[in-house]
Amino acid sequence: MIHLLSDPFLVAPTADSVRVIWFTEASGEAHRGEYGDGLRQSVVARTLPMSRLAEDALSRWRSPVARRTPRPIFRHEATIAPLDARVPYRVVSILDGETVTSDVFSLAPAPPPGTPLKILLTSDHQVLPMVAANLEMVERTVGRVDAVFFAGDLVNVPDRASEWFDDARGNAFFPCLQGRASYTLHDRTYRGGALIQHAPIFPAIGNHEVMGVYDPEGEALNLSYARPRRTVESELPPEAAHWERAVRDAWVRDRSFNTITYEEIFGLPPYYAVSFGDVRLVSLYATRLWRTPQPGTVGRYAERDEDLADPTRWGGGEFIFEPLLGDQYDWLRQELESEAFQLAQYRIVMLHHPLHSLGGNVVPAYTDPVQRIARDAEGRVTAVRYGYPKAEDHLLTHLEPLLNTSGAHLLLNGHCHLWNRFQNPAGVHFLETSNVGNTFGAHLADNPRSPLPAGDDYVPVGDPYGLAPIVPTLAPLSDAEGNPLPYLASNEITAFSILDTGAGTVTSYRYDTRTFGAPALPFDRFALVPKSCK
Repeated sequence: MIHLLSDPFLVAPTADSVRVIWFTEASGEAHRGEYGDGLRQSVVARTLPMSRLAEDALSRWRSPVARRTPRPIFRHEATIAPLDARVPYRVVSILDGETVTSDVFSLAPAPPPGTPLKILLTSDHQVLPMVAANLEMVERTVGRVDAVFFAGDLVNVPDRASEWFDDARGNAFFPCLQGRASYTLHDRTYRGGALIQHAPIFPAIGNHEVMGVYDPEGEALNLSYARPRRTVESELPPEAAHWERAVRDAWVRDRSFNTITYEEIFGLPPYYAVSFGDVRLVSLYATRLWRTPQPGTVGRYAERDEDLADPTRWGGGEFIFEPLLGDQYDWLRQELESEAFQLAQYRIVMLHHPLHSLGGNVVPAYTDPVQRIARDAEGRVTAVRYGYPKAEDHLLTHLEPLLNTSGAHLLLNGHCHLWNRFQNPAGVHFLETSNVGNTFGAHLADNPRSPLPAGDDYVPVGDPYGLAPIVPTLAPLSDAEGNPLPYLASNEITAFSILDTGAGTVTSYRYDTRTFGAPALPFDRFALVPKSCK
């Protein structure tokens, strides 16, 4: 039976339009969106063949493969406009002569200021064990949300098609966010929530949206083997001086890293700003390559001994993908000074990498690695190490001062797979709400980050920049002695957060996946803006 590979989902709403996207496994003969009263209006969709999606031996797919195998998948996009209210819609694809339709959902343009909204704040799904339960409880607890703000790490390997659409475990990205999942946890099967068929998703790029060196003939889909762009640019052949710019850029991109699949799926720029009701959201591209801190690896702090004689095998440490400083910073500064940002009732900045956190991935400092090469008397390389001077942290020294002076209310981040929040002296809130499985834990006095090399002011416990974590205000978890914990880091209890613009609050809920039939429990709530400032 022919079917759509995904339900439609919504992106990029404006005051009078919204974009509808869906996927099929065949190019088809025609595709359209139907909408309005009686679904009598229609618009022709544009079709794009996805260029990098594939499966490999680590895929959990219906047809196991032994090595990297391209997978034909086609993206269809219909822009619904003009639009001035919420209306029903569906999508239609003609595939091999058969007309295939989605269910009927609803869509709307971007809401005007003054519209009370409930917005899901989330990140780090990565096909993890509690995602389907988490999103099902979102829908059961608050109903249909009005938007999803997603702070990066949507899947684990972005070029692995099944992680987006049909992972055999039943918890791929789109099924979980569209109520089509089928993931069993503690003898209960969860379906996720039917969210993004009705509400737009606003993503940010995390490190798991970035693919490494592109090798179409390789055996595996390559996430972690990425190389710094400046290193690859130094290897350009002499004839590159005569290449067209696009050819040169593609040569460097394929030998370093890319976000091609993310760009093709969502059709969004790497960083952007939008107004949505009373919210001005700024989404940044602020993430870096994750490498293990363990010694003896192509790691965070050093290269492997067996690679020292061959610099082409060096990993470069945890290098930043897209500079925050430079063009992105200039754009950000102008955006934070803009009327759209300054007049918004709620001003939110979203990025993947944490600025303040109890997690392990907040260390080392968010800065370009400083390479330190040791050589013997004959000039042979005996060690390559990487330092990350704390005083040069880009987020602390450049981003946070902008947040403070611009009047930003909230920085939403991910990356550490836990829930924790902070507030700095300028009143800016910092929230990570990404506990959906595979937690890395919270690092307080009895759980130091390790292993940490000497130097560069690496901080083993607590927030590296001195903020005290906030204990949840409603129902915190407790340690064995009954002391309330200022975090949630669990592989059994999942958390999600809802921004309620009508009430002006962010409420975080937790759900114990071991407790059948129990509701999600609100455990923290704070006012996004003090009443005196509204």
